[in-house]
Amino acid sequence: MHSWLDRHPRFHMHYIPTYSSWINQVERWFAELTRQLIERGDHRSVQALKKDIRAWDQNPKPFVWTKTAEQILQSIQRLMKRINGAGH
Repeated sequence: MHSWLDRHPRFHMHYIPTYSSWINQVERWFAELTRQLIERGDHRSVQALKKDIRAWDQNPKPFVWTKTAEQILQSIQRLMKRINGAGH
């Protein structure tokens, strides 16, 4: 890999923590794109897909959390109780 990077100086490797909050937002964006456009779409060419992605991205909507932080933490606690007592 180092030799490839040496031959392509415009590319740089950046190491980030696995659970970086901004990465989660990027993954969420791709998940929504996939769910709303790609899975339901009928694209006859790469150009048509690109056009639809650009159009979809021009009308952004904020992600709205449907649970409070307390509700999420309670759900995690219930899960932990179930899996800790299940012999995992």
